[in-house]
Amino acid sequence: MNELLKQLELFFKSSDFYKGIRLGVAIIIPFIVLYLLGYFDYAPAIVVGVFLNAPGDIPGSVKRKVNAILISIALTMVITAIILFSKPLLPLLIIAIALISFAVSLISVYGFRASMVSFSSLLAMVLAFAIHKETAQDIFVHVGLMGIGGLWYLVVSYIFQKLAPRKDQDQLLSDTLFLIGDYLKLRAKLLTKTSKRDEILKQTFTLQHQINEKHETLRETLFSERKRSGRSRYEEKQLLIFISSINIFELIEATHLDYKMIDRIFGERKEFLKASKKLNKIMGNHLIRLSELLIQNDKIPNKENLLTALAKANDSINDYVATVKLPKAREGALMLRNLYDYQEQLLQEIRAIRRVMANVKDASKVSIKRQDSSQFLTLQEYRLNVLIQNLSFDSTIFRHSLRLMIAIVFAYLLGYYLDIKNTYWILLTIIVIMRPSYGLTKERSKDRIIGTLIGAAISVGIVVITQNTMVYAVLAIVSLILAFSLIQQNYKSGAALVTISVVFVYSLANPNAFEVIQYRVIDTVIGAIIAIVANYLILPSWEANNLKQVICKAIKMNNNYLLATQNLYQDNTVHKHAYNLARKEAFLAISHLNAAFQRLTQDPKSKQKEFQLIYEIVTLNQTMVSAIASIGSFIINHKTTAVSREFDVLIAKISNTLQLTYGYLDDNSTAEILEELPLEDAQDKLYTKYKDLSNLRDENIKKGHTEIDTETLHGLQEAYLIANHMNWLQSLSEHLKKATRSYNTAL
Repeated sequence: MNELLKQLELFFKSSDFYKGIRLGVAIIIPFIVLYLLGYFDYAPAIVVGVFLNAPGDIPGSVKRKVNAILISIALTMVITAIILFSKPLLPLLIIAIALISFAVSLISVYGFRASMVSFSSLLAMVLAFAIHKETAQDIFVHVGLMGIGGLWYLVVSYIFQKLAPRKDQDQLLSDTLFLIGDYLKLRAKLLTKTSKRDEILKQTFTLQHQINEKHETLRETLFSERKRSGRSRYEEKQLLIFISSINIFELIEATHLDYKMIDRIFGERKEFLKASKKLNKIMGNHLIRLSELLIQNDKIPNKENLLTALAKANDSINDYVATVKLPKAREGALMLRNLYDYQEQLLQEIRAIRRVMANVKDASKVSIKRQDSSQFLTLQEYRLNVLIQNLSFDSTIFRHSLRLMIAIVFAYLLGYYLDIKNTYWILLTIIVIMRPSYGLTKERSKDRIIGTLIGAAISVGIVVITQNTMVYAVLAIVSLILAFSLIQQNYKSGAALVTISVVFVYSLANPNAFEVIQYRVIDTVIGAIIAIVANYLILPSWEANNLKQVICKAIKMNNNYLLATQNLYQDNTVHKHAYNLARKEAFLAISHLNAAFQRLTQDPKSKQKEFQLIYEIVTLNQTMVSAIASIGSFIINHKTTAVSREFDVLIAKISNTLQLTYGYLDDNSTAEILEELPLEDAQDKLYTKYKDLSNLRDENIKKGHTEIDTETLHGLQEAYLIANHMNWLQSLSEHLKKATRSYNTAL
């Protein structure tokens, strides 16, 4: 019961619910004011303008948000006017529907914010069929009032932003910490769950993509909104939490270990890994709790369980050495020590977040130059050239636009010739659930139908209980607010609430509510079927055919990240900024690859061409970025020795292998075939350095010097990590080259 109450509190304090309230206020006030002034007939058009332009109000910089809503207002007005003027002539109307649906769908090439403007425009086209205006004057008045409604919503949004300027950022930070906590707990399972590693890895792909998406939005919000006068104390706190979340994410990536080596070293001694696994779980749960406290006003939990778990992880290393004995235990002990170091650094970042949230006055401050911060923003290009480049059947958005156009025209003609009462409900279903990928369209169709049936059942129950129009009006408004709050989190619940709202809005004008419910369900099912069939048959865009460029980008960014890590090793002060940029680009590229793989798994089995090869390529790229992150993180957090020639030789070889791999998929890419490098010598010399340090340590132990100093320990850790990870990266790059070559041959 307490958990349920906590979840309800988090929902009602969330930015999603706040956005729902914002929409509710923007809708209700025009009704009330115009009713009192005696101009109630103007209210519906203004409310339509409010409703149509709300989708563009998504988290991000205020400037981009305002621009998106203003563009949305202009497009929805023009499109509504075109449809209303075209209605009397069927041929002209069909041409208008086709051109509008294709053109506005194509706007999505400019990113997520543009896709919301595109959705608003499609929504305006569909809702225009529900509007009955006979004369040009009536049409212009209606369109003008819609524009006023859009501007009114912009004013309301601005006021709400001023009333709670931190709401969106807090929610984004909360969501990010929650996802990272979940990700950390999932990674913990990989240590001992030998039989379920593939399944767990696939789950991590989804979480990685979601975390990177949150980080991208936070970069835009926190970096682009800086004022010339500097940041406020609260903005400083948000930025510190954000930077710690990035560091935590990298550290988690860096602890993606060579699990085959873990299984070889620990074998039946997995009990020595349990303390590290438990520490990950406790830290993950702590991050989730901190994510909740960013929304709630509650006390920060005690840190004692974190410190106790860390101490036990440290004790497990000593227990392992005491049980297995040196020198046999050295390799396993160093692996546990490296893992412990990462976890200790993770805990430091978590404690940094705790200090910031607790308003500790001496919490660290951050200084980021404007030109430096701008480099971390992934700027969306809005040039006409981007649109022109997508006017090709190779473009997923272009194919989707054509497919959507055909589906909408077909649905309208079907409704017209079969004399379906509310054809626009079918069209509405199509534009809401139809997506570029078949899998997502199918999933949304299922959720939409189930949600509609649930909403219809609830509506029937309420209609049976009461016939009160006041109850209908209240439920219509409340359900719309809740629907707008939930639509991004839980599409099925959102669809149910939308159905309830629509049913009761129509019930206010039509006394036969059961007829409204019946038509709503039937039209939703028809629209969902058309959407699924269209995605399957009309210019289908199977993910297996779209992966080539995504894989290319991931391999290229991994190579850049590897070279940036090499420079970092040479001087971790001069090259740290470039390293951070390369890390961000590599993580984003892997995120996009993971998302593409998730879409592939949603396609029909018959369309998942070369699935195993693709999965191998995705996994190898993911493992490579983690191995590189592990080296980079060690360099940043430890005092290291001078870079050896052998390290540079291996980097050059691995980089060249990655360039060759990239070349298999990109005809424009060229990679020089390096002269035969003394590769085995380089690997042997790196390992010899570790062996020499190990032998020296053994001699000291024999002399009675059992305590190890920090410098010697770090030297052993560095030698072990560099030798093993470079060998691992070399092996991974060769396997990636082989898998990519096989994939290219299959294509």
